[in-house]
Amino acid sequence: MTRIQPPKAYEYAPFYANYVKLAADKGDVMSTLTALKDSTYKLFMSIPAERGDHAYAPGKWTIKQVLAHLIDVERVFAYRLLCFMRKDATPLPGFDENEYADHHDVAKRSLTDLAQEFKDLRSANLYLYRSVTAEASLIQGNANGNVMSVRAQLHVIAGHELHHLNILYERYLL
Repeated sequence: MTRIQPPKAYEYAPFYANYVKLAADKGDVMSTLTALKDSTYKLFMSIPAERGDHAYAPGKWTIKQVLAHLIDVERVFAYRLLCFMRKDATPLPGFDENEYADHHDVAKRSLTDLAQEFKDLRSANLYLYRSVTAEASLIQGNANGNVMSVRAQLHVIAGHELHHLNILYERYLL
């Protein structure tokens, strides 16, 4: 498996800087993405089913909505990475995570089902992520009006997940 170097600041939009840092601080991004597949799954499986609809404050997402958000972002960001790797120059749109959350009825889904979906999706995406070579990691594309490299996208995927896991530990799982 190719070791992917952290991106330079010019390879991603400034609002992704925290995600990139979180991933880079963990070390090799491919190892992080691989390990998160199981650790994130185990975390959500360890949460009692009745806590799935818990939000830490009014107007905040429930635990199930956070997990559904991780699933949505995994799909959107993996698609961006695929397009970049295939040198598709089409500018890709952004997405409104709150609109996505509003249109995903997680109340009818179990935490176990969502956790399994996350794990299966990451397992499938790891084939794509592992196909990134050092050379391919430098390919750039355009998403949400910003230029981004493949290696930056990998770091954003991992860092975004780490960001939400930190919030879960700090605000939901006290």
